[in-house]
This record gives sequence, structure tokens and C-alpha cells, in this order.
Amino acid sequence: MFKKQKPELKFTSGRRYVTSNTTGVMRLRNKYYNKALAFTIKERQLLGIHGLLPPVVRSVEDQVRIKYAQFINLNHDLMKYLFLLNLSEINEPLFYKLLESYTEKCLPYVYTPTVGLACQRYSYIQQFPRGLYITYKDKGHVLNVLKNWPEFDVRVIVVTDGGRILGLGDLGANGMGISVGKITLYTAFGKVRPHQCLPICLDVGCNTDAVREEPYYMGLKCKRPPTDEYNEFVDEFMEAVVKRFGQNCLIQFEDFGNSDAFRFLDRYRYQYCMFNDDIQGTAAVGVAGIISAMKCTGTDWKSHRILFQGAGEAAIGIAKLLVIAFKKAGFKEEQARNSIFLRDSKGLITKDRSPDSLTENKLPFAKDMPFIYKLEDCVREIKPTILIGASSQPRSFTKQILRMMALYNAVPIIFALSNPTAKSECTAFDAYMNTKGKCFFASGSPFPPVEYGGRTRYTSQANNAYIFPGIGLGAASSCIKYLSPDIFLNAARIVAGLCTPEDYAQGRLYPPLTKLSHCAFEIAMAVFTYAHIKDLSMVSPKPTDIRAFLTHQLYDAKYEPVIPSWLQPDSKTDQKDKLNCIEC
Repeated sequence: MFKKQKPELKFTSGRRYVTSNTTGVMRLRNKYYNKALAFTIKERQLLGIHGLLPPVVRSVEDQVRIKYAQFINLNHDLMKYLFLLNLSEINEPLFYKLLESYTEKCLPYVYTPTVGLACQRYSYIQQFPRGLYITYKDKGHVLNVLKNWPEFDVRVIVVTDGGRILGLGDLGANGMGISVGKITLYTAFGKVRPHQCLPICLDVGCNTDAVREEPYYMGLKCKRPPTDEYNEFVDEFMEAVVKRFGQNCLIQFEDFGNSDAFRFLDRYRYQYCMFNDDIQGTAAVGVAGIISAMKCTGTDWKSHRILFQGAGEAAIGIAKLLVIAFKKAGFKEEQARNSIFLRDSKGLITKDRSPDSLTENKLPFAKDMPFIYKLEDCVREIKPTILIGASSQPRSFTKQILRMMALYNAVPIIFALSNPTAKSECTAFDAYMNTKGKCFFASGSPFPPVEYGGRTRYTSQANNAYIFPGIGLGAASSCIKYLSPDIFLNAARIVAGLCTPEDYAQGRLYPPLTKLSHCAFEIAMAVFTYAHIKDLSMVSPKPTDIRAFLTHQLYDAKYEPVIPSWLQPDSKTDQKDKLNCIEC
């Protein structure tokens, strides 16, 4: 008499393809099926590809080690980027296994800072049909273009118009590299299945003459349209996405121009399942670093004055989320805003400045105090405990400014968040040396560890990859209606909570990059739970075990056997299934 076993949720690879429909040669040429030398001899014979491969059979672990050896022997950042991009188009599971095994080494070449260089050269290096280009000339027919994408089950879209690529400005259609990079991280760390992810570039022209007039520029060679016409085009795009992929398809806006980014966020945030990573994702990762720094220093919110160098998407996004964090800690909104100071290219944002120089998003943070132009004078007058750079103005945190931060604070907190590395407000070396090793430092791009006073300080990278993969997994799994600001504050707290005392001792304000998948899963859990508590989820009924439900959604980058185990009479799984059938 056999006891009936409770059915369990198991990992699935996320394949949507019927393997029996694919021939052996097709497998070798298709990134979804190709296993290269991992095909067993039996599989090669069954598929008719015996002899097309060398006789050796290699495990996926051996393949990963060989690919990594090839990768590190390349001597140029762009060559490493192209190596990884090509691998993803030849053998998708192996690509994601490589990222999983060597995250800290490979991530800078999949995304920041190398993706900035790749976008600058994208017209020359674009090879594979990665993603969808929808141009302004497709207006009126956007849905038809979306229908050309061969996948039906798309859950996550990353869309850019190339209007403000990192700190490099308007790159137009070359911005597709950003969407491709972000989508890669959704699968690598959020474990959203690859066929459910779609990178899109909205090509509406380019206002950078040097880019637009390049002989081989691949985008529309015209300037951007007026705001009203652009709004109509993006409205059509959003409506077409819902018609094609459903209301619950998450749309991430990435690297739009400053005014466009805020306008579209305000326009769509409660109408669609969408968010802007430059505003909200950066805000969450920035606030996570501040929460970690407060834990390290034993301070609370009332102890801090925060000065921003820069008042664009990232700075205002962080500032707005900080206001919410202050209010959650018991402060009134006015008290919260009084602790936050912003400085843009024209100086400190104060009420006596010309109204023409203050946008709607800057006005709430305008101070009733004398105008100050220089950043050094702002630091001297305000005496901030936290200095955050989000200006794309390289080396704007001078030696004098860093030394003043150390003079005014026992433990200064300094974030140089601008990307890529060449745009950073200061280096990790400058920060530690000019504060005599006292500061907690985080940057947007990675810096090598710094030796000071007999201690090794590891640089904290405030990478949005800590946030958006988990948001995407949680939103896609819960079919959430929209993403409220509380979701991003919860994500910040989760990331900070995953830091260990050992991380703090090394100067880290974020968990190691090897924990990105763990961060994503915990954030997804929080998003899913929040969606059901606030009645925002379209998944009904609510799963009794959310963790098991989410686990079942994950993509597992593994090679599929040619013959499913249930068709092999000598397999253990088959025997187990037989026993269950006998019992039933």
C-alpha cells in the first residue's frame, strides 16, 4: 500500500518550445536548444548530429569555465561586451549560466559602465535582431509593428527613446543597447523567462547633431517632434501594448529625456503597469544605501541633511522617495523637505530664483534662503551629512569639498552616482583618501577596492540591478494593476536588510553582486504580497504559498534533455510516476 504524496511545485526551465519539432541541426543553430558539446553521444545519435561535433562530451560547468577563460583574455571592454552578446545569441542557457557563475566579473560588461560605450557605437556593432524598433513614421500602425514580434506571452517590456543615455545625452536609436542590457538582467537576476521579455526602442529622431549626422547612423535622421505629437505617439504605443500583450504587461521606461520622463510617469503611472527606472529604480537603490549608512553610523532620519549635486531624474526621484521615508518615520512633509537640498547647473534651488529656472518637480524643494551658486559654498553653508552626486559632472566633488565633508561629519556619507565611470563626481580612491578613510562611499559605476590605513575598502555600487529585476518578477507574477511609491520604498528596505555585518565592516552599503538574484526574489515576494493586500493583483485566488508560487515562475538556465525523463523507462522519475499511478 503506497502512501499518496502531496504534489510539489518544481523548478521549470521556462521553455515554451516543443522540442520534438526541432531537428538536430536546427538545435545546433538555435540559441534556445543548442547545448554544443554538452549533447551526449546518445543524444547526438538520436538527433542525427553524431560527427558534427568533436567526440568529447562536456558538462555545462566545464563550458562555463572555458567561456570565462575566453572572456577574460579579451583586452578591450567593447570586445568583452560583444563576446557576451554573441554568446547570448548562440547558446542562451550557457550565457545565463556564465552570468550566474561570474556575476561580479561579467556584469560591468553586460550593463554599466560598458553599455554606455556600446550605445555610442551601436550603429556599428548591431548584428542580431534584438528587440523591436518602432519609429515615429509608424504612427497610426504601432499595433501592427508589435504584432510582428513572434512571441505572444510577453510580461516585461523595457522601452527607451534614447533621449538621455546614462550621462551621454541624446543618442537616438543607438539607445537600444540600454533596453537590451536591462532585459538581460531581468532574466539573469529576476529569473523572468527570456521569451517573456521584450526590449523596444521608440525611434523619434535625435537632437544630437553629431549622432544624427553620422554616415552609418541607423535611426531616423531627423530631429524630435513637438511635445503634443510625441505624446500622441507614446499614447498609441501604450494602448497597443495592452491590446497585444494585456493590461498586466509591465512597461519599464528607460533613459528618456528629463522632461519626457517625468511627463510620461505622471501621465501613465496609475493607468498602466509601468514605472521609470531612472526616477523610481534609482530612487530605491539610493534610499537603500542611505538606510544602510544610517545602520552603520547608528543615526536616524532626524540627524541628516542631504545635499544633491544635480536635480534631474535621478536626484528628484531619490528626493521624492526620501520624503516618503521621512514621513514613514513620523516627520511632516514640510520637515522632510527642509532636510533635502538640491543644486542644479544654475546653483542651489531657492525660492528667490527666476521662475523660468525652476521646473514643476524642483519647486517643492526650493528653500527660503539666500541663493548660493558654487557647490563648495553650498557644502560650507548647509554642512550636509550626506552628499549625493547625480549630475553627470565629472570630478565635481573636489578635494576641498570631500575634506569639508570629513571636517563637518564624524562619518560622512558620499554617493557619486553618475554613469558611466568617466562622468562620476569622484572616484572611490578620491573619496577615501580625502576623508582619511572615514566616509561611506557608493558609486553608480564599479571602482576597484581601496587600501587605506591597513584596511581594504570595497566600493559599494548603487546599481539599479538590485531593484528592477525583483520589481519585474513581482509585477509579472502578481499581474499588478499599477506600482505605487510604497513598493519602491519596500524594495529599498529589503536591499538594505540583506546587508550583513561583514559587508558593513568592508565598507559595503549594498549586498555583494552575487546576491542579486536573492534580492530580486525577496523584492518580488514583497511586491506580490503588497499587491494582494492593496487589492492590486489580478491573480485570483491568492496563492496559499506565495514563495512556492513565485519559485514556480522562475527561469532555470539549464540544458533540456533530448528525451524527456518521463519517456525513458529506466529513469527514476518514470518509476516514481508509475508508483503514483498505481496508487491512484
